[in-house]
Order: sequence, then structure tokens, then C-alpha cells
Amino acid sequence: MTVNARFRQLFYDFPMDKLKSIFNKDHMVKRILMSIFGVLICGVAVGFFKRAMFGVDPFQSLMAGLDCVIPINFGTLYVIVNVIMLLFSLIFDRHYIGLATFINLFLIGYIAEFSLGTLEKFFPDLGLIGRAVCLVIGILIICVASSFYMTADIGVSTYDAVALIIANTWHIGKFKYVRIITDVVCVILGVVLYFLSGASVSGIGAVIGIGTVITAFFMGPLLDFFARKLARPFLYGKEKEQTA
Repeated sequence: MTVNARFRQLFYDFPMDKLKSIFNKDHMVKRILMSIFGVLICGVAVGFFKRAMFGVDPFQSLMAGLDCVIPINFGTLYVIVNVIMLLFSLIFDRHYIGLATFINLFLIGYIAEFSLGTLEKFFPDLGLIGRAVCLVIGILIICVASSFYMTADIGVSTYDAVALIIANTWHIGKFKYVRIITDVVCVILGVVLYFLSGASVSGIGAVIGIGTVITAFFMGPLLDFFARKLARPFLYGKEKEQTA
């Protein structure tokens, strides 16, 4: 029997029902697609936040501060910081790490950098109204994207994993309080690093501002809304969502 004939025999004899069950198990294909979509679009949202100059979410506040003092491009810096947090997770509790973790780690920083550059190219002179529009778009995009990414449930970002480990593995406190503390620490470090770099006060909106406050207080309810209206129906189907 030739190699080609053997290959055809293996192909036709392969139990297709088994193959379908592998891909359909727990909606895994949809979960992967949702994770990829969520993480990639989150990167676009960060670009809108940065272009708005009204402040970013707490972790991006830290990244903005680091970006001011470390002379490498933002995408590479994002990867380095996340690799450090990934090592932390691998040492203390690796079960929070999944496919989405690595998509986030290697892509979102470069996508944010590309998104910001594109917005600056096509909209070089934004007034107050234009910046406000960018902020609203950024908030909506990041909430929709995060609802898909979190509903998929195949790994969390390395930043999320740190708070989860402190709360659930070390049992230091409830997650919501630990997350508040980690967010506050990130914002403080971001602001301190920004001013240590000698940057002007007029550019502080790249680190902290009304966008930071909005994401801190309203992102949770918006995430829940988009998860119920978009992400869960996409994953499970509308009929199951209506009965959930």
C-alpha cells in the first residue's frame, strides 16, 4: 500500500463523530474565537483610551508610567511586564493560566500601540469633543470585548491572575477588596513614574483621569449587561440564555 493510499484510508476511517465531539465539547471553538476577539478588541480600546487622554484603566495607568521611564516601544514593554506576572502565576497557582492568557500577553500591547498610532494619524488634532467621543468609544469597546473574553473562560490576564491568587490561593482577603488594592497601587505607581520621568502636567490624562474613574465604577455593570445581552447568547444560544 502506498503512502497516499494509507493516508486516504486513515482519513476516511477516522471517526468523524469523535472529531465533532472534540470541537463541540463545552463550545470550545466558540470559546477560543470569543477569547481571540475579546483580547484583540481590548487592544483597540486601549488605543482609544490613550488618544482620548482622559485616563485609562488602573493597569494601563501603571503601563503608561513605565512607558515614560523605560525607553522601549510599548508593545515590547507590555510583554515584559506580563511575563513577570506570568512567572508569578506559574510559581504560586498556574490553574488561572490558559490560552487567553497568552493571547493577551503577546498581542494586546502591540495592538494598542498600532491602534493609537492609527488614531493619531487620521485624527491628529482632536478637540475636547473629539477626545470625549474617543473615551466613550473606548469604554464601550473594552466592555463588550471584556464580556466576550471573560465569558469564554479559558484563562485570565496575568494581571487578573495576581489578584485572584492573592485572594483565593493565599486567602488574604476577598477578591473585590484585593482588586481595589491592586488597582490603587497600579494607579499610584503609574502617576509617580510619570512625574519622575519629567513629563508635563498637561499630559497626565494619559495616566489617570475621568476615564480611570468611569472604568473603576461603571465597567462592572456594563460588563454584566453585555455579557447577558451579547456574550452568553453567542456562546450558549438565545434559548438557553432566556432560561438562565
